Amino acid sequence: MGNGDIKLNNRDRAVLMKTPFMHGLTGNSLVKMLSAMSVETVSARDLIVREGQRAEAFYCVLNGYVRLYRLSRDGRDADIRISAPGDTFGECMLYADRKYPFFAQAAETCTLVRFDLQTVKDLAEEDPGISRAVMTTLSRHLISTMDCVANDRLFTAPQRVANYILSRCPVDGGPAAIRLPFQKSLLAGMLGLAPEALSRAFSSLRKTGVTVRGRIIQVVDVQALREI
Repeated sequence: MGNGDIKLNNRDRAVLMKTPFMHGLTGNSLVKMLSAMSVETVSARDLIVREGQRAEAFYCVLNGYVRLYRLSRDGRDADIRISAPGDTFGECMLYADRKYPFFAQAAETCTLVRFDLQTVKDLAEEDPGISRAVMTTLSRHLISTMDCVANDRLFTAPQRVANYILSRCPVDGGPAAIRLPFQKSLLAGMLGLAPEALSRAFSSLRKTGVTVRGRIIQVVDVQALREI
């Protein structure tokens, strides 16, 4: 699947150290966590974990994007989350059933940090700093999940797309342009939409001056987009 002998460069180390899981660790706690990890590269489309597979590790994305999803019995898939650089996934398995409840697939070539679950669990039981780091990460994921559920129920598809665009606009008013960091199919999954629903949402936003060319999204008036 990947190469586990990769070393952290300065950029990747900076991404890792800014994660909620690692940010508050110092001294011996930090040394212990660094000893529990390895770094590997994963090629685009490769599966990192499979649903039902015995859970042995959780991961931090250093670069690239990882798609978490489930499959129905008839083969239909549903995205759970798109993990971006600085995101972790799979740490819920520290204190849960020992089988992954999702598939994780590299959307493009990725660099990942792999943490051994049992090692981290043992460290958390003996080190209060690591225990707090685990609880902080799990709490953030719970809040994020609640936000996703609320957004799905409170906002229409065009509003979800508009909110995503607005969160990345460099200005509060006037014209703006943003570039999607990934394919539109990943954006659809991130927003809980089918690709067809995403296309319809973009079409409905044209009346507010939103145009899409490839990965470039142009907005005529950011303030007008806020008012939909």
